[in-house]
Amino acid sequence: MFLREGGGWGGGAGPPRPRRRPAEPTGAQTRRHMSHPAPPRPTGVPAARRPELPPVHGAVICVAAPCLVISPEHGQLTGRGIDGIYRSGRRLLSRCVLRVGGRDPVAVQGRSLGADRAAFTATVRTGAEPGPDPDIGVERVRHADGTERITLRSFTGRPVRLPVEVLLGTDLAELAEVAAGRAGPELPAGVHAAGLRWSTGGAQAVTAAEPAPDDAVASAGLLRWQLELGPGESRTIELRTTHDRVVRAPAGQVANPLADARAEGDDPRAEAWFRTSVEDLGALLSRDPEEPGDAFAAAGAPWRLGLAPAESLWAARMALPLGTGLAAATLRILARTQTEGSGAEAGKIPGPLRGAGPQLPPACTGTEATLAFPAVLAEARLWGMPEEDVARLLPAAERCLDWLRGALGKDGFLADPEPGPRRCETQAHAHRAAVLGADLLAGCGRPGAEEWRERAAALRQRFREGFWIDGPDGGRPASALHPDGRPLPRLTGAAAHLLDTGLLGGGRLAPGLLDRIRTEQLARLLGAPAMDCGWGLRSMALKEPGHNPFGHRSGAVRAHESAVAVSGLAAAGFEKEAAGLLRGLLDAAEAFGYRLPEMFAAEQRTAGSAPIPHPAACRPAAVAAAAGVHVLTALAGIRPDAPAGTVALVPLPGAPLGAIRLAGLRVAGEPFAVRVSRLGLGMVEEAADALQLGG
Repeated sequence: MFLREGGGWGGGAGPPRPRRRPAEPTGAQTRRHMSHPAPPRPTGVPAARRPELPPVHGAVICVAAPCLVISPEHGQLTGRGIDGIYRSGRRLLSRCVLRVGGRDPVAVQGRSLGADRAAFTATVRTGAEPGPDPDIGVERVRHADGTERITLRSFTGRPVRLPVEVLLGTDLAELAEVAAGRAGPELPAGVHAAGLRWSTGGAQAVTAAEPAPDDAVASAGLLRWQLELGPGESRTIELRTTHDRVVRAPAGQVANPLADARAEGDDPRAEAWFRTSVEDLGALLSRDPEEPGDAFAAAGAPWRLGLAPAESLWAARMALPLGTGLAAATLRILARTQTEGSGAEAGKIPGPLRGAGPQLPPACTGTEATLAFPAVLAEARLWGMPEEDVARLLPAAERCLDWLRGALGKDGFLADPEPGPRRCETQAHAHRAAVLGADLLAGCGRPGAEEWRERAAALRQRFREGFWIDGPDGGRPASALHPDGRPLPRLTGAAAHLLDTGLLGGGRLAPGLLDRIRTEQLARLLGAPAMDCGWGLRSMALKEPGHNPFGHRSGAVRAHESAVAVSGLAAAGFEKEAAGLLRGLLDAAEAFGYRLPEMFAAEQRTAGSAPIPHPAACRPAAVAAAAGVHVLTALAGIRPDAPAGTVALVPLPGAPLGAIRLAGLRVAGEPFAVRVSRLGLGMVEEAADALQLGG
């Protein structure tokens, strides 16, 4: 199931992904594949209300894409709201209510045990013993693949006979329909060999139990057991819910290309955050339906458990320290969607629109993905992507650069979408594509490198003249230029992308759009309270018109943008600002159980406060999970050049989290471990034999 980034719904495990096709007349392809808004309504016709997303920030979510389970904290699936067991966007089970001795257990605790499983603890007081103490303990361990194990343990001093009932039901609705409040009534059940089954149209679900129930009442959706427990004994009932009649629910996970890396150090929270981030990325891995051997990171659960080209590329890029396999597969998948032909859209990677807040019209994520493609390939090559994989993907990267050449306007800037605004971050993405693309072409012996270096230099000059707004406080970059050239003087988190220049060969950072003086001014702005709320980077400065602490582009903290700011500030040498944002993001991660949502409210941090969830945020989300990997590896400043056989370390001075060790990373396809001391000194502990410390 997939929620388009502009706010519309799409069905299945993701949006229909077009395969490579000829270019269409200007604008036609954009309208067809990028979800532009509908034509204007006639005057006087009211707008249809967009369905309100049900809040899930308090839910316990288990995911192993395409499997998903959304549970309330008490663990009982009541058949109301969005709770349920889903596979590929369809709800297989909406009601799973446990009763012991004729009563609902008293919920004690619900907690995540990992990305794909959760435990719910409850108690029952049967009255077999005098006093108020419960005498039966209940633990339910629920897995994303639809398996649930219910264990009852007796604390009584005498044998007890317990009637146990499980009430089951489902509507077999699509998640989009459930979220929009349009799910139908529960379907009638039929008796299965060891449980119940439901069907409608071409969909069906089966819940099987082991041991088989003593009684199954289809009309009531009821399974019943009589369990006898001696003192201290326990009994377990296993429920398996799947979409067919197989004995065991199939696992949803694909082969994981990510290294099982780990962190440890003076601050134990770094270890928990890194571990959870790696687990969540693995849980969001999904197969490409046309090439099942290729996996990508789905955008997030529950709303966008499918391919989002820009976000999947961002996640793959930030996860490069865990290996290049995810980047290679994601790039192959997107290369297959690239537009063919010779028109204006040739070479572009399609993507839906994404809301840009009240200040600007929606942006095209296809533009962002197209610009990211050559940059991700260039950096993946430096991290050690096999040369045969690079060679296979190089033609698609060259087509992305060809599209960029034709898309640049007469003013030298890139509109998004044409003829719309020239966004600050779009120019940063275009510049990075040009610089890293040139490095990629040169490293692979392909023509065109010098052309792109010259184009990048020209863009730097134009940007410094056109985008920078001088002022008594030192000035700021405009968030965008209107088509007529007027600047939009908003300070937004998108400015952090100006610091994300990318990695070149030899451990060098690519040049940025800003000169040193303006980079220093931007660093000061990003580290000030107007942008740093204490939990991360606001997506719009506090005093700007239209600021909304819940606005995903107008004030809320976006995890991956905060990570971009941390790594960019660290690379540029602004230790204080980088450390401040890093500590705030780590504190926020701790408050969210180390599973950061894709965004959360940017209320100012005060003594005793906590970050406030955004009700519509995905959690886990690929870019938020990858952000944890990105910022913690940024502490070590790892800058590899696998083709040259070198790796450089430029740790963040001051060691803001104390000593930290990262092990199980991958550079040049081999295990890589690095330690940063409390003095901020880096040391490689494990690396491929062919790698030399340098740069």
